[in-house]
Amino acid sequence: MLHIDDNAPAFCRPNQDHEEICLRDLSGKWIVLYFYPRDNTPGCTTEACDFSHELEAFEALDAIVLGVSPDSPQKHRNFIAKKALTITLLADEDKSLCQDYGVWQLKKFMGKESMGVVRSTFIISPDGKIAALWRSVKVKGHVEAVKTKLKELAQS
Repeated sequence: MLHIDDNAPAFCRPNQDHEEICLRDLSGKWIVLYFYPRDNTPGCTTEACDFSHELEAFEALDAIVLGVSPDSPQKHRNFIAKKALTITLLADEDKSLCQDYGVWQLKKFMGKESMGVVRSTFIISPDGKIAALWRSVKVKGHVEAVKTKLKELAQS
């Protein structure tokens, strides 16, 4: 389980355009790394649209917003086109990034248990440390809370 001040687990994952995005290449910037279960589902769509709507505010704080799910780059591309998203989405088809960040867990829904992504967000500092984290995220108001925390961190 990751905690504040832990080193962020390294990653290299393809985005919606099949371009590899690596943590090491983002050094010196704030990173908002959020994990969500699946493209084109109600909560995931709301969260992605909220982050897209606030992207300029995050960029003004020298931050990059990256969404991660087990969907393929092509599914991400379709999701972005369908919902006019402006954020970058990373494909984690083998779920190893989800496992590294501790978000691939046993979930219970309507009495049925299955493995899945627990909606979670991490702010990674410019020096590669976990600066803030949210687990079992409720979508409503979440993006605003992340933005507020990032402003606080960036000013300290």
